[in-house]
Amino acid sequence: KVGWYNAVLQPAFHLPYPEDTLAFVVLSTPSMFDKALKPFVNKERLKIIRDPVDQCVSHHLSRVKEKFPDQRVDVMFDYEMLPSRKPKFLAQTAAHVSGAAYYYQRKDVKLDPWGKKKIFGVCIHPKYGGWFAIRGLLLFPDIQVPFLEQPAPVDCVSTEEKRMELLELFNFHWQDGRYRDIIEVKERYSEEQKAYFATPPAERFRLLGLSQ
Repeated sequence: KVGWYNAVLQPAFHLPYPEDTLAFVVLSTPSMFDKALKPFVNKERLKIIRDPVDQCVSHHLSRVKEKFPDQRVDVMFDYEMLPSRKPKFLAQTAAHVSGAAYYYQRKDVKLDPWGKKKIFGVCIHPKYGGWFAIRGLLLFPDIQVPFLEQPAPVDCVSTEEKRMELLELFNFHWQDGRYRDIIEVKERYSEEQKAYFATPPAERFRLLGLSQ
């Protein structure tokens, strides 16, 4: 429910919907690369002009909208910004309040060793660890769900030591991706997918056989 999200954020970040409005958080799993992105690139090769992943996600979520011709469906993407340069929605907060993934933050560590350093939080999925992404939000403004019960996200990094290690790896060693394996995972990115996301965005077109 939108109200779960708004309840944990300052008013500047609230979504402008009644609190009982139904919303879905959209995640991409490791298999997205082979099952969605590569077929999309092969089919839409000539139409890809910006980030291929963003365009692929946009394509699939617009198809979801088409499945509900009688409903208003609002879509927000993780990369969208408001004119104020604030993100349209805070993806990790949305994932946490929906129960999709646990958002580990500095406040989850009791003996904070970082002093004045800025420490960013990170979501971990109970099945995919850090090998997933939050891609968007689907909102159904005409559907109110007052009796929907809020599921708690799975606290899969439950010890103080592991949480400290997770935040340390994510903030200071994120390039090597070790934070993604903070728990045992069922599936991770393929070597091809790792190479794609490790490549600077401007050079990714070449990896997919696209001209810039």
